[in-house]
Amino acid sequence: MSPFSHPGSDSEGNNRGDVQPTGAKSGRGRRRPPGQPPTLIRVAIADAHPVVREGLRRLLHAEQEFHVVGQAEDGTQAVKLVKARRPDVLMLDAGIPGMSGMRVLRELAKAQTECRVILLNASIDRAQVLEALRLGVRGLVTKNTTIALIIKCIRTVMTGEYWVGRESVSDLIGCLGPRRPGAPGASIAQQTELTRRELQIVAAVVAGYANKDIASRLSLSEHTVKHHLSSIFDKLGVANRLEVALLAIKQKLIDDRDPEI
Repeated sequence: MSPFSHPGSDSEGNNRGDVQPTGAKSGRGRRRPPGQPPTLIRVAIADAHPVVREGLRRLLHAEQEFHVVGQAEDGTQAVKLVKARRPDVLMLDAGIPGMSGMRVLRELAKAQTECRVILLNASIDRAQVLEALRLGVRGLVTKNTTIALIIKCIRTVMTGEYWVGRESVSDLIGCLGPRRPGAPGASIAQQTELTRRELQIVAAVVAGYANKDIASRLSLSEHTVKHHLSSIFDKLGVANRLEVALLAIKQKLIDDRDPEI
């Protein structure tokens, strides 16, 4: 069974490993969930294993906002696929054969594509994780991640945010550069310096919510959320949302569950 499969998956589809466009989905009459974007998110899948590619394709196909535009079985095909089909998101196996996952990232960076890359099964060392982020990777997930979280990851990176699976946190913590001058870094004691509202926002960032979602859930404006984030950055001595999430998990600033907001 595919790591992404679930009861009720159909058995249709082509498992060939070549660069493979996927036809537009049917079911145009289904209603779009409230708050979802009006256009389909175009996704490409690059993985050496046909069962993984096809399992993920079918599960994404079942959702209303995704359209899988093609599949690739090696790195060379992945680069060609992105250039030819221009997907919004590439789901890339970090250990893909032919052209390594890191080389695929370098080629896409040189091509200056607007494709957002999510690394699957990101079993790469710390230096490679940092390099991957520098090359534009927006998400890191493992193949045993639930489909619900993978979908949430895709939605999150489409808003311009990062998605980092908790399995990758320990590696990423070691990759983060020195904190800004004068910012010694947070300790558990610094939790008390964050207001209750700021802790709610930190929890929401860790859970993968974008500013718009946080604003809606807390009945705030996006401008106010951004103001709170700036305050959080200053108090914790970090520079961006990714570092906030990593530090919050490392220092246990929040409960290990979705925020109650």
